[in-house]
Amino acid sequence: MAVTVCVSACNGNENKLSRYEIYASYDESAGTVTGSVKLDFYNDTDNELSDLKFNLYGNAFREGAKFKPVSDTYKTRAYYAGESYGKMEISGVENCAGWNVGGEDENTLTVNLLTPIYPEETVTVTINYTLTLAKVNHRTGITARTVNLGNFYPILCAYTSEGFLECPYYYCGDPFVSECANYSVTIDLPPEYIAASSGKLVSESETDGRKKCTYTLENARDFAFVLSKDFKVVSDDADGVSVNYYYINDENPQTGLGAATESIKYFSQTFGKYSYPTLSVVQTGFCYGGMEYPALTMIADGLDSDNTVYTIVHENAHQWWYAMVGSNQTTDAWQDEGLTEYSTLAFFETHAAYGFTRKGIINSATNYYRAFFNVFSQLNGTADTRMHRDLSEYTSELEYNNVTYNKGLLLFDTLRNAAGDDKFFGILKKYFESNRGKIAGYESLIAGFEGVAGAENIFDSFLEGKILI
Repeated sequence: MAVTVCVSACNGNENKLSRYEIYASYDESAGTVTGSVKLDFYNDTDNELSDLKFNLYGNAFREGAKFKPVSDTYKTRAYYAGESYGKMEISGVENCAGWNVGGEDENTLTVNLLTPIYPEETVTVTINYTLTLAKVNHRTGITARTVNLGNFYPILCAYTSEGFLECPYYYCGDPFVSECANYSVTIDLPPEYIAASSGKLVSESETDGRKKCTYTLENARDFAFVLSKDFKVVSDDADGVSVNYYYINDENPQTGLGAATESIKYFSQTFGKYSYPTLSVVQTGFCYGGMEYPALTMIADGLDSDNTVYTIVHENAHQWWYAMVGSNQTTDAWQDEGLTEYSTLAFFETHAAYGFTRKGIINSATNYYRAFFNVFSQLNGTADTRMHRDLSEYTSELEYNNVTYNKGLLLFDTLRNAAGDDKFFGILKKYFESNRGKIAGYESLIAGFEGVAGAENIFDSFLEGKILI
């Protein structure tokens, strides 16, 4: 069921954001992160709130979880040392009347406030927690040579027309919906580790055999780290953005760095200026191709050179279609994945030296889509090709990828053909400018194409699974 997501712009307080102050200490021998999250929550809703709810994504990796964080298809690739478990435990919450962990899969922390908070008021709560990391090539976990700290802290659920949006951790897609906030994050770690971060480094110190690094990031949906003793780093500037490529086994890191800097420049010119002062592109253990976080992208270390370049560009496009302009990835994953994949196509279309062409990318998406759903229909008698559906409705990563990535790309190519290049890219630029810092409903994207002949029918036929490809 679709819900309406309200953000600060809903009531005119565009400049008011909540603020996270996070302290996280990594214990290498225990494989844990122990920390605290101080949240200054600004009530930008129109409602009086008695509770706050937080997604506990780290709890998805615990033994006995209702929803597996890794499918059977990817289990061997993910659990490189055999099946492993982690968990996120809350040890206490300060400045509250009470708290409990619940939700559909122990995935939500509910904090009962001492007194209700009214619109445009602020309340501060502090959450103390311990994250135990599984040995797994995933967003959150210890890999063979890195430590992936995506979703490593309790994060406030986005507020919708139906209340706080709790996000169970389905293995298909990215089960994350969060609102923008300002961050100050300190990580305490052994001094031999290098930290790739979402934020800008503002201080670093070393005492008693430990290193403490503090970072800041503003107007961001979340915050992530990747840690390693083995990182090498190459850097460049992209129109004032400090781009850093952290790699372990890339024989030609300048190629990856070049793709990162050139794509940041291209997307800034095409859609709107990149918001953050830095970008970390990080090679790490990961069972999929890559993963996006604001100002940080994870790139799987097992990719060949061409796929490394393609993934870097794709994940960088997510800085526009996820980090800066959010969406509800749990119900309409096509909105960011399809648009990101098409933005990737647009980059390579104008950067021929990388060897990818518009025709080649379109043909590949079409062939994969047709092949999968032909087999799917033969096995099941029918195929569900709807794009507007919940993550829980996908039966496999293959189905998800074909509906959100491949069909999503074909949707936007069809819209481009209907609108013409100038109008198509102009619409996307306006969509970006209007929704930067917000969680955009898919209706706002559709509304941008109003006036383009046939656009309404194109969206309807693709999203509702009526079109034959």
